[in-house]
Amino acid sequence: MKELTISERPYERFKNSGPASLSDAELLAIILRTGQKGRDALAIAREILSEGDISRLHRLSLSDLKAIDGIGTVKAIQLKCVCELSDRLVRSVQNRREVFRSPECVCAYYMEQMRYLDKEHVICVYLDGALQLLGETCLSIGTVNCSLASCREIFIEALHYKAVHFMVLHNHPSGRANPSKADILLTKKLLDAASFMDITLLDHIIIGDGTYFSFKEHNLVFEKNSDKENPS
Repeated sequence: MKELTISERPYERFKNSGPASLSDAELLAIILRTGQKGRDALAIAREILSEGDISRLHRLSLSDLKAIDGIGTVKAIQLKCVCELSDRLVRSVQNRREVFRSPECVCAYYMEQMRYLDKEHVICVYLDGALQLLGETCLSIGTVNCSLASCREIFIEALHYKAVHFMVLHNHPSGRANPSKADILLTKKLLDAASFMDITLLDHIIIGDGTYFSFKEHNLVFEKNSDKENPS
């Protein structure tokens, strides 16, 4: 019987024991399928993971991946598509008309989507009266900025979704979720605008790397609206 090569072994283990038996590198090797002369797919997979765990795939750009010997444009695109599929699988499992009753629920839904982004993304989330997710809009990429135009967009979309509440989320590429002065000003501006539109800003949440910061939980700028939101 022909002895299996290193690159063939992950396939054999998959057939005999299933995907859970494979290491991260072996799973990647199966996705890569082929290596290059003198270097098999498993060796390339191990190099990809040499400076971290499997989450490193999210942080690597197409250019970063193509800089690795044995990975061209096609393989780099395939790997980034795997990352996107994994994010969508997480969200599809969670999205059974998702109910956002707490910051933890919101972050469980958006964490994997936002924690690895290398630029700041500001997302507005629209909810009905039962706090069920109606839809979302990406307001800006690259900086946290709430211009008159983006405020206008928020409320146009809120009317489109017939939303009762909305939340704002953005990520910090540094991985730290501490709010900046710009973040606080953004929240104040949105609160002031929402007070004229009869729609409630429930929270502003900053997504870090596996952590988050909720303005509502920390009573930052929301305290002035507490009487409105909790009438006696």
